[in-house]
Amino acid sequence: MNNREIIEAYYTHANAGNWDAWCDLFTEDCQMDEQLAGHISGRETLRGIMRGFPQAYASFQNVPKHILVDGDQGAVVSHISARAMKYQDEPIEAEVMNYFQFRDGKIAYMANFHDSKPFAPFLRQISE
Repeated sequence: MNNREIIEAYYTHANAGNWDAWCDLFTEDCQMDEQLAGHISGRETLRGIMRGFPQAYASFQNVPKHILVDGDQGAVVSHISARAMKYQDEPIEAEVMNYFQFRDGKIAYMANFHDSKPFAPFLRQISE
């Protein structure tokens, strides 16, 4: 896969809830700075976190609006529509920007940026 195809697969797997295939897009030693989860090191750590994702969200869609790829870097502006498992009556709608660095056909680094306020139902749920 080229880097644009990796990005497209990232969103395809996420929106299908195929988290093992999604994690396989990352290098073994990947690094991630995730707005809500903090810094994550390593693909297997990431995989462990993502195993809990289906219990956290009743629904989750992250739809790309703009994709830019320049060599071994990429950026995506997307829109998340989700519902936290415990607070399904409070929709989560958020604009997001993801930044990617690629190495050897995989994602080596990713960071996301968004307003945390729309994720209040999710954050409330995990703090209970």
